[in-house]
Amino acid sequence: MPRLFTALEIPDAIAEALARHQCGLRGARWIERSDLHITLRFLGDVDEDVAESFHAGLVEARSRPPLDVTLPGLDAFGGDKPRAIIASVKPDSELLDLQEEHERIARAAGAEPERRKFTPHVTLARLNRRDTQAADVAEYLAATGLFPTLRFSATRVALFSARESRGGGPYVVEAAYPLG
Repeated sequence: MPRLFTALEIPDAIAEALARHQCGLRGARWIERSDLHITLRFLGDVDEDVAESFHAGLVEARSRPPLDVTLPGLDAFGGDKPRAIIASVKPDSELLDLQEEHERIARAAGAEPERRKFTPHVTLARLNRRDTQAADVAEYLAATGLFPTLRFSATRVALFSARESRGGGPYVVEAAYPLG
């Protein structure tokens, strides 16, 4: 069974700018630059019928123009028990509409509904909860200094597969669906 998700790819120049912030935090497992992405819909391990139906739905999805994406800053998920360092993504209406469409396509293909609220982001690191405390994350975020707002235009959505492992990557593009 393939482990699948759709995402917006991060251009090389943006990935390089994000990678400059991938250091200096104990207990962080930094994500490889080539694996940075903005997940739209995580399906997880699905059978071939669901995978094929999902792909067919993405092929038939309505045409969209390229999507302007803004990354305004760094943050963390997990509060008092931090689990990830992220670059936040401005949740504009076009991005939210695209994600909602992927949710509808996934459900029509037979995937379970997503239970978590969509919070667009780029995961920069997964954190070891034993080694990384909230104070460490606060200090890291304060020490990273000024984060320049990053912008790019997404020209396609990718369907990725992930190997079965903790942390996911490396990811493989199984199909791509152009925007514009």
